[in-house]
Amino acid sequence: MVLSKSFGYALRGILYIAKLQEENRKIQIDEIANNLSVPKHFLGKIMQQIVKEGLLRSTKGPYGGFSLTSKTLNTPLIKLLEVTDGMDQFKMCVLKLKYCTGVNPCPLHYEMEQLREKFLSLFNETTIDDLVKDSNSDFIRSLAIH
Repeated sequence: MVLSKSFGYALRGILYIAKLQEENRKIQIDEIANNLSVPKHFLGKIMQQIVKEGLLRSTKGPYGGFSLTSKTLNTPLIKLLEVTDGMDQFKMCVLKLKYCTGVNPCPLHYEMEQLREKFLSLFNETTIDDLVKDSNSDFIRSLAIH
């Protein structure tokens, strides 16, 4: 149950765009990648996945770029996790045992089960808008820290 770079880049990219939404302009991938200090091509692939899911809008051309859709801010973090990482990690044994179940548990089974439930609950209840609203004045700069 580890979050991938893909998830981190996706969330940081969306938050960056969301924080600049009042400028009423499309944000280009170069700007996002440079300001977040992430690889442009990798970020571009991730952002296109998010566009396919309808969580962002992408416009091509010299004045193109990414912008929010009507559902971006109301999207729970769990949806972004599904798009970038999938949910299989929540079904797997932390020790990678084939037959770890409540009937045949590994030594960490019950502790991990509790952590998974808390994690899933937090990601189901927290939206992108919750993160944007709770940000401080140094929010954009803090996104660039990796």
